[in-house]
Amino acid sequence: MSPREAAHVCAALPDLRAQVWQPLAGGRVNRVWRVGALVIKLHHPAAASPLFPNDAGAEYTALRLLEGTGLAPSPVAGGDNWLAYRFVEGQPWRQGAASIGRLLAQLHGQPTTALPFRRPPTGNTAILADAMTWAVRQTLPPLPQVPASAPVRLSFLHGDPVAGNIIGNDDKALLIDWQCPALGDPVDDIALFLSPGMQLLYRGSRLSADEIAAFRATYGMADVLARYDLLAPLLHWRIAAHCALRASQGHDGYAEALDHECRAVHAAQT
Repeated sequence: MSPREAAHVCAALPDLRAQVWQPLAGGRVNRVWRVGALVIKLHHPAAASPLFPNDAGAEYTALRLLEGTGLAPSPVAGGDNWLAYRFVEGQPWRQGAASIGRLLAQLHGQPTTALPFRRPPTGNTAILADAMTWAVRQTLPPLPQVPASAPVRLSFLHGDPVAGNIIGNDDKALLIDWQCPALGDPVDDIALFLSPGMQLLYRGSRLSADEIAAFRATYGMADVLARYDLLAPLLHWRIAAHCALRASQGHDGYAEALDHECRAVHAAQT
């Protein structure tokens, strides 16, 4: 963090001036430090992608709305491109898919009245129209043919529930990195967690059939899962488009993730 950036944070949190700033690893987009009992996160807005916005203000708002739910860290302060929240002990998620089914079900059951967040495209036509504006088409499988349908419901979405953004394992987990919250179709979060490409990037391996079954059993909302099954080819095609875009920009790991996501598109259609 530059002296100017640190000065903005310390103006709001003067006690941090005497603390050691310890860089934290894990993020692919933003920079994060542990400072005493706090995490300080500096957002890099230019690193946003069409699928994953990078909005510091939205992240701070999401943390405030979820305070006390156990779904997210407790917020402390926020500025134009930074925020501070309470440090959460634990390791990035690696196992225990059942706990993530429960976690996303709890999030998707939160109140949605007047949520001040973006509304991503929903339904097959809107998803496809959005993704086609930024997809690197020559590296993608043929466009999936998916029946038209309306969302079962609009829910409070994390927007990026990949393994690297989940702290905890079998018994208890919570979500960090809330820079992409949304009011949208819960199948979006489900597709991102189940995504073989995203699992490969952040966990090092895709989910097994048993892990997917455990997630689905604890998520439990049969109507939402049925809609995910219907839209899965298109949802994973959109994630593949994201991977293709990142690979074309030279980001490590995305070419392999793209291959796995393209296989998921094919598997979802058979």
